[in-house]
Amino acid sequence: MHQQTIHLHAAAPAKPPEGQPCNGCGVCCALETCPVARLRFLQIKGQCPALEWAANDKRYVCGLLIRPAHYLKCLPNRGEALASRLFARWISAGRGCDCKADVQP
Repeated sequence: MHQQTIHLHAAAPAKPPEGQPCNGCGVCCALETCPVARLRFLQIKGQCPALEWAANDKRYVCGLLIRPAHYLKCLPNRGEALASRLFARWISAGRGCDCKADVQP
């Protein structure tokens, strides 16, 4: 069994059970990068550089989904909506928690 320590915001919601709706806990993105982030940041292990804390909502969000032009400097502003939809589809955003990690508080 592989153990890894990750550090998340104290107000982050608890990780939902696998298959349940995403609640923005940030566990999956703190453990590793998704396929989109692997291409953008050339990183497989470690916390995703696009993992952002949304203080008003008290949850984590994907920066590549909510503001792709910030992370893809060559992306024109008019391409943001298309990039966001493409990235969401590519990583199955909104399909539910697919993180198999067993989280210990």
